[in-house]
Amino acid sequence: MSENNTHEDVESTGGWTGGQQAFGDFAPGLAHYTDKVLFDEVWERDGLSKRDRSLVTIAALTAMGKTDQLTFHLDFARRNGVTEDELKEAITHLTFYTGWPNGMSAMTVAKNVFTTDTPAPEER
Repeated sequence: MSENNTHEDVESTGGWTGGQQAFGDFAPGLAHYTDKVLFDEVWERDGLSKRDRSLVTIAALTAMGKTDQLTFHLDFARRNGVTEDELKEAITHLTFYTGWPNGMSAMTVAKNVFTTDTPAPEER
């Protein structure tokens, strides 16, 4: 997923549009479910904070070895209040439960995201 929404974008457009931006013309059904169901509904549910949802998502993606999705979700986690140090610690902890190759791959993605992206506002 290559959603590039910011919290301001979501508020100004009335909802998430990253799926539409990424592949709306190519796969409109998947873009719809990504934007309207996953991000506008599931991520907005009561019961877990966005910060906690981000940590759960990072854990699931690491466990499944879905590193292509981690680039977006690591940055999204920072925007949801998870610090880079917390994310590195979570991945280190996950490595023992998800397998060394999955943990090493996830940490490689984290290193790339954290060293090439602008830090989240609270980490500047």
